[in-house]
Amino acid sequence: MKRTATALVLTTALLLAATGCGDDDTAGAGGDKRATLTLNWVPYGEHAPFYYGVQKGFYAAEGINLKILPGNGSGNTIKQVAQKQTTFGWADSPVLLKSVASGMPVRSLGSYLEKGPASVEFFADKKIRTPADLKGKTVGGTPGDALYATFPAWLEKNGLKQGDVKVVNVDAAGKIAALAEGKVDAIMGFFHDQAPTIENRTGKKVDVLLFADYGMNLLGTGLVANTQVLKDDPDLARRFVRATQKSWTEAAKDKAGAVAAMSELAENEPPAEVLTEQLTLALPLIGTDGAPGVNTDAQWRETVDLMSRYAALKNPGAPDAYWDASYAAQG
Repeated sequence: MKRTATALVLTTALLLAATGCGDDDTAGAGGDKRATLTLNWVPYGEHAPFYYGVQKGFYAAEGINLKILPGNGSGNTIKQVAQKQTTFGWADSPVLLKSVASGMPVRSLGSYLEKGPASVEFFADKKIRTPADLKGKTVGGTPGDALYATFPAWLEKNGLKQGDVKVVNVDAAGKIAALAEGKVDAIMGFFHDQAPTIENRTGKKVDVLLFADYGMNLLGTGLVANTQVLKDDPDLARRFVRATQKSWTEAAKDKAGAVAAMSELAENEPPAEVLTEQLTLALPLIGTDGAPGVNTDAQWRETVDLMSRYAALKNPGAPDAYWDASYAAQG
């Protein structure tokens, strides 16, 4: 069953790449409009609500025949959206800011993780309790990502100088191994994804320090669309956002069902117990001030300001240069 689904997904991806058109106008089964959602990474627990929405028919109820495709980093996902190789993307908001600043025709339709998952992760036996305990430690990070760029400012906010902590450059795919093998004392990463994976692989408890808990919050992952697609078919985007909001709301009420849906429909997903923990950690990051993906101007201004001051975001402008609030705030 999964093998058949894989063939269908791969065929769809190849067709999209060949035509350069992810916003396919052809109708799917029953007259639904075909659309693709490319994730920020290979499937992990945060993505379970999308698979749940597909299985429960929330997207079909909005007239959308949705295919979910794995990603290879937020930057690559946003590039696919910009080039119309996928209809929608799921990507990290700081990466979106940089992409818009570079001239890509994309906009956020809302960040779903309002409390950013950026963190420093380490094994519990390191006895790190506060940022001050990082003094003298070695921390692995990946040059070019938002965590790496803002880490020195986060240290400063918490009374540490950059030289108090030794930063080791590690490829994104190698960070978990570097920690597990003791090459570094800690790593920068998204705690809700990596911590359960590390614990599953090593059998050791992982503790974290969230940037957001210590003075620096960057909005997390959210929906991304091409500005021309929004202009040509705003109704599709509204229906897609509406189905996504329902998927996230209902998945939060039925975590076991969401994990089961992802286990059935996704490919190369983590074990069910890891998925469950990843989803459990992700859901509280949504916030409680409205429907999933409904953000405030102040939240976006904070992220824009931090990226401008510490991550070389040039000529930042107002939040609406990056984010269209109207889609998630629909009635």
